[in-house]
Amino acid sequence: MAKDHGRDAPSTGDDAGLPTASDGADLTRRRLLRSAAVATGGALLGAAAAPTKAASAYEPGTGSMMFMPGHSMIGAHTEPPGAPADHEVPYRSYDLSFDIIEHERLPRVRLPVFAFNKRVPGPVFRVQENDWIKVNVTNNTEEMHTIHWHGLDVIYTMDGVPMVTQDPIHAGETFVYRFQARPAGTRFYHCHWSTPLHMMSALHGAFIIDSPNDPIRERFPYTRDYVLMLEAFDVNWSRKHINEVLGGMKRVNKLMALGKLKPATHGFFKTYAEFEQAIDDGWSPPYARGSAERSLPEPEFFAINGKCYPATEKILIRQGEFIRIRLINGGFLSHHMHLHGHNFWQVAEDGNPLPAPLRLNTVSVFPGKTVDIMVYGDNPGFWTFHDHDVRRVMNNGIYPGGMLTVLEYEDMGAVPYVPSIAINE
Repeated sequence: MAKDHGRDAPSTGDDAGLPTASDGADLTRRRLLRSAAVATGGALLGAAAAPTKAASAYEPGTGSMMFMPGHSMIGAHTEPPGAPADHEVPYRSYDLSFDIIEHERLPRVRLPVFAFNKRVPGPVFRVQENDWIKVNVTNNTEEMHTIHWHGLDVIYTMDGVPMVTQDPIHAGETFVYRFQARPAGTRFYHCHWSTPLHMMSALHGAFIIDSPNDPIRERFPYTRDYVLMLEAFDVNWSRKHINEVLGGMKRVNKLMALGKLKPATHGFFKTYAEFEQAIDDGWSPPYARGSAERSLPEPEFFAINGKCYPATEKILIRQGEFIRIRLINGGFLSHHMHLHGHNFWQVAEDGNPLPAPLRLNTVSVFPGKTVDIMVYGDNPGFWTFHDHDVRRVMNNGIYPGGMLTVLEYEDMGAVPYVPSIAINE
């Protein structure tokens, strides 16, 4: 039996509430340890999906079920090969679901999005390095999905790349991911199917792996830990394409239920030669259709943890306190985060500690990157923290807004000037 490294590890002190989701909910390490199930049972990250009834016909070495005549994954329970079984290691078990919700980024700005556990962004995982993790993922939408565990060294069958490491998760299907949480650091997870569309839904969440031997904590004894997901949204593009996808998937799911779905319906081919043969036989790839509308997202709203300023949550600090801020860019634009009144330390990149922390006041967070910074409370006041590309500090072209929040000292006492909110400068 493998050792459960998470249960016996000392507390790292990361028990402060994290601003991780639009409803203000968080799952800190203490709550996870209190609710996690080891080997049997299941801990909930938000609302749990009902158990599925049908069993998957997944067989090692058979390749994609998408090429099996008459296949149907609706209601299946899929257990991919490659990971230890429940009785072989002490799993910490969680439930995740794909849902469609209406999310408010800002007053008067609401739109349908794909979401994990009906939250934007998805819930925060907080685990110990080398914990064995089991995630039961149920698709409550008509769209297909997968989960990629970004920055984690997982077993390849758990990497979540459709048609490369797994079939996409179909409507009503439950797919079980199993892996060991490593290496330590700031990681995240996101859907890897129809990635541009799902980025516009902020279909992602933080995956924080703690270690009792964290060199960053040894050098910077921080007492609070914040997670900031940096996001960009094209509201009209998202609404249009969600409607188109759901309309197309109704047809796909109906064909699947009837056992009449053909791989070419999705543009799936076993080999490149098969793809070329299909074209020779008259199949037309969508990128070659001259009449097809060229459509790329052009975000006009920018957010931190699913909210645009002034709806963003503040970052709180006290004099003499170190705080850790984990910046995660789950989108496709670059952001250059600038903190007023302080020079901070960049201590990690892509979750990995830097051998020598960098002293900065502006740090670039490129697509797919994570950056950890340490801030020391030595200059009481109200300080803005924002993307210095001012196009990202707007709400639909109106400044200020977007990717902006405030670092606020809790222990200032009487202050000469109290901040207010400007909606249009």
